[in-house]
Amino acid sequence: MRTQKLATIILTATLASLGLTGCGDTGATAGGTPATTPSAGAVAASALTVKDPWVKASKAGVMTAAFGVLVNDTDADVTLRGAESPASPMELHEMTMKDGKMIMRPKEGGFVIKAKSTHELGPGGDHLMLMKPAQDIEAGDEVAFTLALAGGAKVEFKAIAKPFAGAGESYDPSMQMPSSGMPMSPMAK
Repeated sequence: MRTQKLATIILTATLASLGLTGCGDTGATAGGTPATTPSAGAVAASALTVKDPWVKASKAGVMTAAFGVLVNDTDADVTLRGAESPASPMELHEMTMKDGKMIMRPKEGGFVIKAKSTHELGPGGDHLMLMKPAQDIEAGDEVAFTLALAGGAKVEFKAIAKPFAGAGESYDPSMQMPSSGMPMSPMAK
């Protein structure tokens, strides 16, 4: 009788243990397929968003740029390493002072979006450069982009093309920009 009672206790403990294990993360879904858990990169990607994206309308073959506000809602810094678009080869660019003049250049190391903050991409400042659009980008067109973050995560978004006269800026890398105040905001359609 004692042996039978001991066997019952062991069986009950084993079944309870299996039941608890079944409630935990075993690496498989109910259907037996491997479960996926978000990687740190995927979490970063879902936390980085692009607010108010737009792209300057332009002719085919003429450099233009995309703008917006990068929003990082995470507790960690996020680094934007690159950008892609089916519309054009792309680079990350910044505007900076050199020899007392404003110049545009590729942004080494990418853009760091600090934890719980934003990073503006705008005319006369940091931007996503479309180096040579294959086709005209006309006002009202929707252009797709994919941002590449450090760690391998991707963020996709679409931007609407808008006409923009600005302060006569050009997105030619050899162009020098005036260093005085440049009122830069997109024009309404």
